[in-house]
Amino acid sequence: MNTAFSFKKRRGGILLHPTSLPGTPGNGDVGTHAYRFIDFLANSSLSVWQMLPLGPPQSDLSPYQCQSVHAANARLISIEKLVEKGWLSTPPMESHTEESYRYARLKEARLGFIKRATPTEKSDYDTFVEQNRAWLDDYALFRALKESYGNKGWWDWAPEHRDRDGTALNKVRHQLKDTVEQQYFEQYVFFSQWKALKAYAHEKGIYLFGDMPIFIADDSADVWAKREYFLLGEQGKPTVVAGVPPDYFSATGQRWGNPHYNWKAMEADGFEWWVERIRSLETLFDVVRVDHFRGFESSWEIPAKEQTAINGKWVKVPGEKLFSVLQRETKLPLVAEDLGVITDEVVALRDTFHFPGMKILQFAFDSGPDNPYLPHHHLPNCVVYTGTHDNDTTLGWFKKLPTSVQQYVCEYLRAYPHEMPWPLIETAFASVAKLAVIPMQDVLSADSDQRMNTPGVPTGNWRWRFDWSQLTIGVTEKLRHLAKFYERV
Repeated sequence: MNTAFSFKKRRGGILLHPTSLPGTPGNGDVGTHAYRFIDFLANSSLSVWQMLPLGPPQSDLSPYQCQSVHAANARLISIEKLVEKGWLSTPPMESHTEESYRYARLKEARLGFIKRATPTEKSDYDTFVEQNRAWLDDYALFRALKESYGNKGWWDWAPEHRDRDGTALNKVRHQLKDTVEQQYFEQYVFFSQWKALKAYAHEKGIYLFGDMPIFIADDSADVWAKREYFLLGEQGKPTVVAGVPPDYFSATGQRWGNPHYNWKAMEADGFEWWVERIRSLETLFDVVRVDHFRGFESSWEIPAKEQTAINGKWVKVPGEKLFSVLQRETKLPLVAEDLGVITDEVVALRDTFHFPGMKILQFAFDSGPDNPYLPHHHLPNCVVYTGTHDNDTTLGWFKKLPTSVQQYVCEYLRAYPHEMPWPLIETAFASVAKLAVIPMQDVLSADSDQRMNTPGVPTGNWRWRFDWSQLTIGVTEKLRHLAKFYERV
């Protein structure tokens, strides 16, 4: 397999975050079921596995508010593979909650690694730590300090730790040495397991499609360690925060709360922070979606004291200069998440760099025949979806439509209501878009109770998981037929 992904060939894929895989306590991981999912894709004649960001989330589990742009979510580590390595025994899960299970097992695994790892494995570990010190040292100390401060935000730490006094950090790094090295170990294990999974995917002809949020969490190792790149006050709190203005969907807009970038400082450094961020993604993925792409042309700045997004303003961003550097310094193909109200300037930025955009079929039927999401308006250089992780499942979406709109959908698709969601899936495959991606929920014909995320609802998201028993007889064959019929093999 040629591991360099391009949009020259028509392809099909499935959107499924690894946490949604079945089989293990708490959440899915990169163990047996991840390999089985790759086999499922290959047997279905599909060649792309799209997922959400892999970073370590905050307590709400949102992969779009991570504690690092470089580190990975240790909950994705396969415990069974640590047992196979001989670093862990296999006691039952009794006495552990789902949340504490992995935490406890990973601590045991590190002790097993120290005692039983081979010289080659220990050498690999040392090499990993040395090669990733640029971000790993700060991340590991950040996590250790957060734990010692009872998970408080870094701006509420003692001033010498908050403001990164060198002497104080050296002292606390020694005091928290065990916790720091646990973080080193967990990142080493994840990236080792991911490297093996990615190699297996390539053997099977599968490309890994990742996701990059434009903004990062304020309570993250990156903001703490690189304050000069963000618009922050003296004590580390943002002076302005990110979001989007009021629109048809929200009278008060959306106040996300992420800190804004200090673009002048980033540009002065040749956008090195962004170059390193993309290089980290290159180790994980073959292609990446850039979330909220319009924010690279102009971003909505909201004064931090405001409780809504109403009183913000658009501020220009040097996106063209940034992407010129990224295309010169990195090779990772990017997809622009260009949904919502997109200006001519955003379109020009996207097209200047030939980034594919996105088309969502669930958005196609709320107006007339000039709706840009209708398939007869699609262009080859885009990715078409029935829906995304933020949408309802296609079955749930269709059921909630007014009867008149349901009739319009069925007339356009030449389908019957009882056939949904498969007519919309077939329409995605038939599109001229080079890549068609279907959420796993739609492959399973799942209803609204199995959606991944409901925007604006603060709890209960990001926890959906499927079971192989939901995969009804004939689904693999149906996907294989669509892939071949519409030349996506």
